[in-house]
Amino acid sequence: MKSFPLEPIEKASLDELRALQLKRLKATLQHAYRHSPVYKAKFDAAGVHPDDCRSLADLAKFPFTTKADLRDSYPFGMLAVPREQCVRIHASSGTTGKPTVVAYTQNDVDMWAACVARSIRAAGARPGDLVHISYGYGLFTGGLGAHYGAEKLGLTVVPFGGGQTERQVQLINDFKPDIIMVTPSYMLAIADEFEKQGLSAADSSLRTGIFGAEPWTNDMRHALENRMAIDAVDIYGLSEIIGPGVASECVETKDGPTIWEDHFYPEIIDPVTGELLPDGQMGELVFTSLSKEALPIIRYRTRDLTRLLPGTARTMRRMEKITGRSDDMMIVRGVNVFPTQIEELILKRAELAPHYQCVLTREGAMDCLSVVVETRPDLAPDSAAARAAAALLQQEIKAYIGTSVQVELRAEGGVERSLGKAKRVLDRRR
Repeated sequence: MKSFPLEPIEKASLDELRALQLKRLKATLQHAYRHSPVYKAKFDAAGVHPDDCRSLADLAKFPFTTKADLRDSYPFGMLAVPREQCVRIHASSGTTGKPTVVAYTQNDVDMWAACVARSIRAAGARPGDLVHISYGYGLFTGGLGAHYGAEKLGLTVVPFGGGQTERQVQLINDFKPDIIMVTPSYMLAIADEFEKQGLSAADSSLRTGIFGAEPWTNDMRHALENRMAIDAVDIYGLSEIIGPGVASECVETKDGPTIWEDHFYPEIIDPVTGELLPDGQMGELVFTSLSKEALPIIRYRTRDLTRLLPGTARTMRRMEKITGRSDDMMIVRGVNVFPTQIEELILKRAELAPHYQCVLTREGAMDCLSVVVETRPDLAPDSAAARAAAALLQQEIKAYIGTSVQVELRAEGGVERSLGKAKRVLDRRR
């Protein structure tokens, strides 16, 4: 079957790629310094000037940008173009304070759509494919980002959004899409609904699932692929950088998202000291935009933990699959715990369903962690088999992570379903 051709930059030599990056980096630093009062003040305070950037390594001289910078300049203080030149505004949910606001010129929207189109093509899209989009629309970047990218590639789009799971399954069954773009946790809810309606999830028309917006493990990939009979690939992005499409896995390798380095320059730093780390070493991911106009972003600390790896399917570097964030990390009795570590162990137990939540409480001065997890639909939580599975999970968590937890079993539907990003940690210590 006919496939889409690659863009020349995806197979360019490293020398060509680095030359393009340096040219765009210099232009971005100049643009930010001249037109964003926030960046001018940050650069001046750090004693650096865009002219100090003569090589890609010189980027390390420049200060970091954090979510606090965006919140402190709410709503439009970081713009590097007049607000009237912006054609789109997106914003985070703002559940932990002021939302972070991002803006786009028409050129920014076009670049974003091109990156998402590249990502969908890398996932194995073919001319004529129909794409069902279950990411949320609105201020969240997921829905519209996926939508514009799929249309840019010339595909047919079903712009469903989140929620109405029963209706989602009905339309997937009726319209027969080839690709679904959704969070992996909501894909589980869709798969459950297939079975509730007496339909086989594995027999659906879906060929590819492009999953993002939350960390998920390779074990989750295998579970989704087996259950849905699809290729499950990871798309990465965050609104502060552009939205989805900063990086995406290639279906032929499925070895971590390829970073579209012609538009986004990655670094890895020590999350405590801020020291730059070499490729291959685990640390916090930092991004600098190379072609954004409305809101250029310099050395943005994502809080995502990963490492940079050489390119495989493309010239550009890959990032190891994100399985944790520094701000999602739970510290329980001095031990660092990530929800994805728990998920990995749950998925190994056939008696348990992949719907879970980590609940933190405090007894006196002691932090306590409970893992609330559903049993599979045909297994009662109080059955001997379920209790044995819970005891084994408890032992495995202790051995793997090094801290004791309580395991609470619930029947199907006992863990709240997510219509978007899953809320894996419930902190009741405050």
